[in-house]
Amino acid sequence: MTDPTRPRGPKIIAIANQKGGVGKTTTAINLGTALAQAGQQILVVDLDPQGNASTGIGVEPDEREYTTYELLLEDIDLGEVIRPTQIENLSIVPATVDLSSADIELIANEKRSFLLHDALRQNAMDAYAFDYILVDCPPSLNLLTVNAMVAAHSVLVPLQSEFFALEGLSQLMLTVREVRQSANPDLRIEGIVLTMYDARNNLSAQVEQDARQNLGDLVFKTIIPRNVRVSEAPSYALSVLKYDPSSKGAQAYRALADELMKNQTKAAA
Repeated sequence: MTDPTRPRGPKIIAIANQKGGVGKTTTAINLGTALAQAGQQILVVDLDPQGNASTGIGVEPDEREYTTYELLLEDIDLGEVIRPTQIENLSIVPATVDLSSADIELIANEKRSFLLHDALRQNAMDAYAFDYILVDCPPSLNLLTVNAMVAAHSVLVPLQSEFFALEGLSQLMLTVREVRQSANPDLRIEGIVLTMYDARNNLSAQVEQDARQNLGDLVFKTIIPRNVRVSEAPSYALSVLKYDPSSKGAQAYRALADELMKNQTKAAA
């Protein structure tokens, strides 16, 4: 039974697409930073064994003693795995390659699909007063991604503005539907965000047209452009909002954060 005295928990959003290279981790880093700069308390959960979100936010590999692996599979104090970052209002649970073996270990666990759900809803989480938790999923529809979807209120899907982009979306939608039917009936699609959009390219415009025709209001109005500053920022372990705040990429992620928050306000009304 829900405890009415507990504060309302954070909005948990899984950022997922089984196709790699679509801007998923880039979106997790920069949307998280934009929300933090807007005064929201943010936690990024790096659920990808590559640990790129951790690196991109500035957490060096030798600083990742406790990670999402321990969060999922060991009884560990939250204070050990949640660590502040160089970005005000933004914390992270980092990841290392150890997480790659978690998928195998999860299979033998009776609660294998609910481990992240339970970890993010323990009473100790209340003290952090997070507004949003963004879960950066691996580029596959494995047990880690299922954990993210079971834990989340919604799924945000970065969609690369390239040929075949929409084809892979059907499998992701099918997985969302299966999770709804089996473990998380309230899971919804937060939205589809078009990434790596090149306004000079007819193909980008065609992908946008197809996406809006097929998915309607699920597609965010904000579009993330193909922008060299966005590509350069991770090599300096920075978000594009810190690397070049005036760039088109930084402006786009601020606009995406604003649109997301407005959608949340509408949904709560």
